[in-house]
Amino acid sequence: MMSTPDWAELAELALAHIRSAGADYGDIRILHSSSQTITGEDCRIASIRDVEDTGFGVRVLYHGAWGFAASSVLSLEEVPHVADLAVEIAKGSASLAVEKVRLAEEPVHHDRVLTSVHLNPFTVPLEKKADLLLETMEALHRQRGIVRSSASLWVHRDRKRFVSTEGSAIEFDLLASSGDFSATAVHDGRFATRSFNTPHLRKGYELIEETDMLREAPRVATEAVEKVNAPVVDPGRYDLVLDPEHLSLTMHESCGHPSELDRALGYEANYAGTSFLTPEKQGTFRYGSPHVTLVADNTEPETLAATGYDDDGVACQKWDVVRDGIFVGYCTNREVALKIGESRSRGSNRADSWASVPIVRIANIGLEPGSATREQLIADVKRGIYIEGHGSYSIDQRRYNFQFGGDAFWLIENGKRTHMLRNVIYHGITPEFWNSCDGVADRSSRRRYGFITCGKGQPGQSGWMTHAASPARFRSVQVIRGEGQS
Repeated sequence: MMSTPDWAELAELALAHIRSAGADYGDIRILHSSSQTITGEDCRIASIRDVEDTGFGVRVLYHGAWGFAASSVLSLEEVPHVADLAVEIAKGSASLAVEKVRLAEEPVHHDRVLTSVHLNPFTVPLEKKADLLLETMEALHRQRGIVRSSASLWVHRDRKRFVSTEGSAIEFDLLASSGDFSATAVHDGRFATRSFNTPHLRKGYELIEETDMLREAPRVATEAVEKVNAPVVDPGRYDLVLDPEHLSLTMHESCGHPSELDRALGYEANYAGTSFLTPEKQGTFRYGSPHVTLVADNTEPETLAATGYDDDGVACQKWDVVRDGIFVGYCTNREVALKIGESRSRGSNRADSWASVPIVRIANIGLEPGSATREQLIADVKRGIYIEGHGSYSIDQRRYNFQFGGDAFWLIENGKRTHMLRNVIYHGITPEFWNSCDGVADRSSRRRYGFITCGKGQPGQSGWMTHAASPARFRSVQVIRGEGQS
């Protein structure tokens, strides 16, 4: 694929045209993506989808203004044409620009980034993967009361070359995978679904084998039946103990998006909103209790945003977003970092395809572990709810007022988990909620869960990132009844 035509030759051809136009800066990303999704429903394989996609995108900064153009045609004729078009767009933008774009400095990088894979999922026989899904769904249906089931496997590979006029040249060969299944039970005319998800991680098929979906299926089916028969929650204030999978979404929406600097500067105001974490709060605002330390780590192996370098060609890094409850750091790119006086980007600029312009994306933000065990957190709760998994959610455009559901809920009474509940929704205000955190479990219970559908930008893009946490406890949170929730 990379020899006809040669990607290095195409990249240098594009950069030659950018330099000859007198541009301040330019880069090209050439990308080939492969993905496979296998989906099962009710003990049958419902779909098998294989997708191959190739193209390139060229960015040009001319007199402080951006231009971008892209194409799916990789040829010696098309590449210079697209590069010239990007230059033309940048020149047009420069004639109208009110404020000139400046880029934070970044060292020149020559590197190759490769996902460490023990078992390539693309070489695992399709029959083996389909059989796993079928056997998982059959195991779910052995539980009396299960009326629907689903299961799926997903794998994705990106091969990419990034080259810039500053001299950086980086090759990527990145892979990610995941699996999931669900069981739906019925009782007295109502339905309830219990789900299981592997994390989305940069691992091969070994992730699926290590997870052992067949082992988890009987438990998930049993809990689906218990859930549909469970009583609805009584509204009121409860102490909450939240599991890592559930926390991944809560962190994503109420911590991740507010810490994107472009949002805080108002760049997303006409679409996805702004952020209550405005720049004057950096270093002084109490975001959470002293138990809350949130670390952005785009260097942790196997996590989705650990790509070695972002789409600015900036090396991935680790930094604090919140330290001991105080907000201290943003996710940035080379364009916005200078606006808050930082000399270097945090390396959080990513695009979801060759046809997309890179934008600031949430990092791998995780809640740092504490010293308690999960059992100790629960033992110190007189009246509370233990919540697992993802459910419905809603949050305002400033990422301030929110409500979250979940996948499974258990009542906690006098320090013990008793029975399941249903229709649980909790709501709050972001800094008040995180200030109510009075305990985080230790590293032994830390888990990582990823997202591949984080929406942002116009046209919309899907971002990838991983959020890690141990179970955490939050005191006196308002819980309401989510009518119709399953």
